[in-house]
Amino acid sequence: MRKGFFAKAIITSALLGGMLVHAADTIKVGVLHSLSGTMAISETTLKDTVLMLIDEQNKKGGILGKKIEPVVVDPASNWPLFAEKMRGLLTKDKVDVTFGCWTSVSRKSVLPVVEELNGLLFYPVQYEGEESSKNVFYTGAAPNQQAIPAVDYLMKEMGVKRFVLAGTDYVYPRTTNKILEAYLISKGIKKEDIMINYTPFGHSDWQSIVSDIKKFGSTGVKTAVVSTINGDANIPFYKELGNQGVKAEEIPVMAFSVGEEELSGIDTKPLVGHLAAWNYFQSANAPINKDFIKTWKTFIKDDKRVTNDPMEATYIGFNLWVKAVEKAGTTDVNKVSDAIIGLSVPNLTGGTAKMLPNHHITKPVLIGEIQENGQFETVSSTKEIEGDAWSDFLPGSKDLIADWTKPVNCGSYNTVTKKCVGTK
Repeated sequence: MRKGFFAKAIITSALLGGMLVHAADTIKVGVLHSLSGTMAISETTLKDTVLMLIDEQNKKGGILGKKIEPVVVDPASNWPLFAEKMRGLLTKDKVDVTFGCWTSVSRKSVLPVVEELNGLLFYPVQYEGEESSKNVFYTGAAPNQQAIPAVDYLMKEMGVKRFVLAGTDYVYPRTTNKILEAYLISKGIKKEDIMINYTPFGHSDWQSIVSDIKKFGSTGVKTAVVSTINGDANIPFYKELGNQGVKAEEIPVMAFSVGEEELSGIDTKPLVGHLAAWNYFQSANAPINKDFIKTWKTFIKDDKRVTNDPMEATYIGFNLWVKAVEKAGTTDVNKVSDAIIGLSVPNLTGGTAKMLPNHHITKPVLIGEIQENGQFETVSSTKEIEGDAWSDFLPGSKDLIADWTKPVNCGSYNTVTKKCVGTK
């Protein structure tokens, strides 16, 4: 009896030991994107993108001789749930890095958790700036890499003198529009020539708002809409623009959160000529992009699925992380974070993305016109611009920089007082 007990114990121990060895044999990557709720239309694609990148990297042998194992969770467009899921990824699943979030409110939700547990988050969507965390790498555009160049284009190339700032009611649109309002006023635009409107997530009744936009734009002065409307609200908004005959040549709409994915579900003929500012379009004519599109369509097994800007930002972030892990020789968060500064990887438009000391990257700015097929024709592009964590147009921010290298080692360093005003 006793002998049998010990035999079983030895076998059990061996099995557990094997499981532990097996578990340690993989590098775990958290995937934190909404697969249900209002943001699923946008975020599901990014989940698929991470899975594709992991699959491609595993075909190359993984990293440091280990296979990469994805851990996918669904925070369901519920902002407090993002924090809960992030905590689970770090404490239960023990992931080495997480790729995730779309909205700034979801990133703000997970931020204290990531910092408390010393996790690593790659955030792949344009955002409002005013942040730099030692535990976050921002591969989407800061305002100086999207919003500012976009209104510059409207003013210089299209002669716009009246602006509607229309956004979903959360931190990204409100902060971005605060920056844009200050910037426009500094350029001579009068406050009364700026209309600001916010709607909740998932908003569907756009009739009166579009009517107000038409009225605001009927003064004879060139008017444009700058849209920070997010998620599935974009579809009824654009449909209503078409319904009310808001044509691009009369009141152009410049969108920051509408890409190929959102346009693929609607009739784009009435929207031809309306604009979007991103750092990547599927239509980018570069060999690396053609290869990326081919890989994507093969992986997803659907020729109709499109690529978009946050996919490129995910691609850049993933490749930078792989390169940093290989350089550091470990997945240790602190060592990877040090190793990644200054590294460069190809972007998908034919240029290079470099990780800066402020945890932002270099990006070109592209302005595109919507075509009948739901793609964008690039009408303006810039060289790579360095992402700025803190806006030059907000009084509390203009003296701040982020630099996570020695001796500064601070995400909010005041260049006047020479002091770190945030958490190191």
